[in-house]
Amino acid sequence: MSPFVTGRRTATALVAAALLMPLAACSGGNDNAKKDGDSASGSTTKLTVLAASSLTDVFQKASAVYEKEHPGTKVTFSFAGSQELAAQVKQGAPADALVTADTKTMDGLKADTGAPTIIAKNRLVIATGKGNPKKIGALKDLADSKLKVVLAAPEVPVGRYSKKVLDAQKLTVKAVSQEPNVRAVLSKVELGEADAGIVYKTDAATAPTKVDAIDIPDAQNAVASYPAATLKSSQHSAAAAAFVKWLSTPEAQQILQQAGFQKP
Repeated sequence: MSPFVTGRRTATALVAAALLMPLAACSGGNDNAKKDGDSASGSTTKLTVLAASSLTDVFQKASAVYEKEHPGTKVTFSFAGSQELAAQVKQGAPADALVTADTKTMDGLKADTGAPTIIAKNRLVIATGKGNPKKIGALKDLADSKLKVVLAAPEVPVGRYSKKVLDAQKLTVKAVSQEPNVRAVLSKVELGEADAGIVYKTDAATAPTKVDAIDIPDAQNAVASYPAATLKSSQHSAAAAAFVKWLSTPEAQQILQQAGFQKP
């Protein structure tokens, strides 16, 4: 074969290779971009929020709205009495934010949290069986020894508030049980295991077909404040801060107030 033909073939091969290289580069770049895009779209920040039991229903509604607006964030809640939540924080439970039903509990965790913000307030009511069969009309009626009254334990915020309002009226109420959180008190009344119990207004509102709520006059009532804060141990501090901040936005406040919570 002549040197001319050989040289011509070699030149042709080199040109073809040169033409194919950009195409290969483009193809490889698209594959990488696709992988990066899939990774980014599939990446989810999972936030764990420790929250007071009285926030159970409203926070589940709020989180659905928040997740829709923040598609890269999934919010999971752990609901319990505030004193239980505090114990979890002190024991190092993995979580990102905390919302309690009182400032006292939150203040006791200053070493573990960021600066708290009050996101809502609440008031107490007397929960009775549907139709109020015992005709309970005021706090003083709870002192009747014939009634089965259930209260939250005094170390629980709602229990502490209940004791405060009863003591202020110089009333002695012998509870048939002291429950670990407000939802447990409500459940006893719902099931007919108690004639009455003191709960938050918002909790009674979650069971309108099962209980009646007897208002307590403002002069005899107590106001519960709900502080929210990030946890210093959070592995997602920026996302946790964003969620806590969102709780004070008009949108979140509307959800809270529709559930019966008061403005902070």
